[in-house]
Amino acid sequence: MAEETKKNCECEEECSETCECGKDEKLSRKDKKNFDKLQEELGKMTAEANVWKNKYYEAYADMANLRKSIEKDHQQMVKYSGQKFVEGMLPALDNFYMAFKVTPEDPTLAAYCKGFEMIYRQLYSALEAEGLKEIDVQVGQEFDHNTMQAVEVVEGEKDNVVVTQRTKGYFFKDRLVRPAMVVVSKTKEEQKEETSNEASMN
Repeated sequence: MAEETKKNCECEEECSETCECGKDEKLSRKDKKNFDKLQEELGKMTAEANVWKNKYYEAYADMANLRKSIEKDHQQMVKYSGQKFVEGMLPALDNFYMAFKVTPEDPTLAAYCKGFEMIYRQLYSALEAEGLKEIDVQVGQEFDHNTMQAVEVVEGEKDNVVVTQRTKGYFFKDRLVRPAMVVVSKTKEEQKEETSNEASMN
């Protein structure tokens, strides 16, 4: 029996029946199996951790974008908070503008008009301080579709030229709240044809 043990044993020295070296080999195999299992579990947990980490980064980015969007909306709301009030005052400005187009001959009415002009300037100054800005429209300038709206077309020497302004247009800060209502000119079709014929002959 002792000889069998010696033959099977890997020890260099003579081993007894109670040799423990075989057990070390079995333990190492078992440890290796456990190590491989732990390695596999660690790989799975690392992959899962990476998934959750990516989800965290995505959620963090979404939250940051949402915060920026909310801040921008809040700034816009504060910036244009007085727009509704200013828009509500535009009909009063229109009435003043229409009244000033008429020059009264009666001295008493003329004195009243001067008083109304003073009230208009005070009212407009207060609205201007809130951000209202009148669109500057000059008769004879080219029609600008960004700040004007054509309410009537009349015959003229040139196309798309402002003939008169019916109603003033306004900006509130950098936002167009109402375009200027204008009358624009348009040349006759016959004149256009004559001009084109003359140009082709030349």
